[in-house]
Amino acid sequence: MIRPFQPVSARTRVLLGISFFVLFVAVWSIATFGGLVSRTFLADPLTMLADGWYLLTRQNFLGDIGMTIWRVVGGFAIAAALAVPIGILMGAYKPVEALLEPFVSFARYLPASAFVPLLILWAGIGETQKLLVIFIGSFFQIVLMVAGIVGGTRQDLVEAAYTLGAKDRGIVARVLIPSAAPDIAEVLRLVLGWAWTYVIVAELIGASSGIGYMIINSQALLATGQIIFGIIVIGLIGLVSDFLFKSLNRRVFAWRLA
Repeated sequence: MIRPFQPVSARTRVLLGISFFVLFVAVWSIATFGGLVSRTFLADPLTMLADGWYLLTRQNFLGDIGMTIWRVVGGFAIAAALAVPIGILMGAYKPVEALLEPFVSFARYLPASAFVPLLILWAGIGETQKLLVIFIGSFFQIVLMVAGIVGGTRQDLVEAAYTLGAKDRGIVARVLIPSAAPDIAEVLRLVLGWAWTYVIVAELIGASSGIGYMIINSQALLATGQIIFGIIVIGLIGLVSDFLFKSLNRRVFAWRLA
């Protein structure tokens, strides 16, 4: 029987995860090969693989993939490097929180895609514009989530540190940051997934390379197999990066899992 929070073995977890992918492909195959959906609007799995091979061997799609990964990593790294310290300050110091939280809360609801026309005017259609879209989409989310994590640190830990003679800066460095670090790493893992959405939006307009650029060109040709292949590549890269992030977090914060 399945019970709430009952753990499963690593082998069972892998088998269950793979089985759903198999089910998804089976339903997709039945819908396309069975004629339930026109192949003009939804390519079948074999056509998608053939189109993917054509992109990789004839259209330099590996270069597009590399460019998109570079944009995601670059924009996200800049956002994280600035947002994490600001979020820690907001969570630790209430005057800083009172000063910044209203604006950050306002800004995080602004869709990054709405800034694309302005960013093209300000920065052109080069790489700076793509990085700024990812930065805007990630920065405010990270700030607010990190501030909430740091602000939720157990008060008994803070009081114990003061009792032992810790100063204010020591509280931040020796209590707040170590306590919040595993959750901050989890926040970064989640927001990295959102960054992939922003980069595709940035590449749909004013780009000459990248996965999003390939997708918009394929739309004009009604090449749904190429579009689906591009989407699947994004998902696979995201899945791999997610597993790598989880593995790194387990190693760095192994004490948290004990």
